[in-house]
Amino acid sequence: MIGVLGASGAVGRHAVRALRDSGCGPLRLGARRTAALSTGDGQVSAVDVTDARSLTDFCAGLTVLLNCAGPTYALQERMAVAALAAGAHYVDVGGDDPVHEKLTASGAAAGDRAVVLSAGTLPGLSALVPRRLASRWPECGRLESYAGGLEPATATVAEDFLLSLSVGGAHGEPFGTPLAAWRHGRRALRALRVVEDAAVPSFPDRGTLQPILTAEAERLAATLGLAELDNYNVHPGERVRSLFARLPTLAAEGRNDLAGRIITAADVDLAGRDPYYRMRFVLSGADAEHTAVVTARSSYRLTAAVGVLAVRAILDGTVPAGPHFAGDVLDPGWVIDEINRSGAADIAVLDDLDEGVL
Repeated sequence: MIGVLGASGAVGRHAVRALRDSGCGPLRLGARRTAALSTGDGQVSAVDVTDARSLTDFCAGLTVLLNCAGPTYALQERMAVAALAAGAHYVDVGGDDPVHEKLTASGAAAGDRAVVLSAGTLPGLSALVPRRLASRWPECGRLESYAGGLEPATATVAEDFLLSLSVGGAHGEPFGTPLAAWRHGRRALRALRVVEDAAVPSFPDRGTLQPILTAEAERLAATLGLAELDNYNVHPGERVRSLFARLPTLAAEGRNDLAGRIITAADVDLAGRDPYYRMRFVLSGADAEHTAVVTARSSYRLTAAVGVLAVRAILDGTVPAGPHFAGDVLDPGWVIDEINRSGAADIAVLDDLDEGVL
């Protein structure tokens, strides 16, 4: 039995469909509001993730719990603890370093169950694609990463935007270090600057480039032995970009008001447009440059695809017990092949286009 929390949400709906199509097993679907869920997809259960008893009841009898609810800063490790206490493995499309640290420190993940955190698009796929590039060209020591698009913003995404800009830090750990980069074995503060009205190859629109060094990017750089890593969030929407420029003066309005403004701005930017999401990774060395591009219509479907693949990897026995990050523990080649096969995205290594190899 596979449980899905947040099953009615933007990511959860795609995860339910992918799990159903994969035939992994019967599903138990949990959400605060269940009207959008179908008993044809599995058992439907109203669950309040902020209530310990509700979580305990939902997790009883599960083999794996896939958490698609958020935001992580508010929910932290409580879903993982409930799943592990029930004897289930745990996958979180969010989850981050504080969750990993708390599970490790408390001993909650010390048994024979596997925990996979950050099993989404970013973080998650944002480490797996560069790992695939580096496995083929290990001599390269510099990575540039770009990710963003034009699509609706959920409340969780809006919260992540605010954390990435260190707005309202009292509500949670910053999503990363703005303007920082990786330089020769350490984090370099204010190494980069925000770039306005920039053109990025593979992105349909010009946008603002927001540099940020995430915890995942730091781990990736250290693991791959990179000398340099630059990571950018790309914001093509004019209303969203304008709002971000005004955030310092708007912060006094309160976090909820800001999140609502981001959601509205994203909807206005998307009006009359087809949604899209892009990721571009450029791994380079002294004499070579290798590029991978992720093309998707929805980062939410892509996040669900990575989460479902983490569930499948656990069921296949390829994930050892204990807490892990998806970007570290999943096989990059397998993930890329399966995402391409599913249609959740097209992931292409541009060097290979002439040969037709993805």
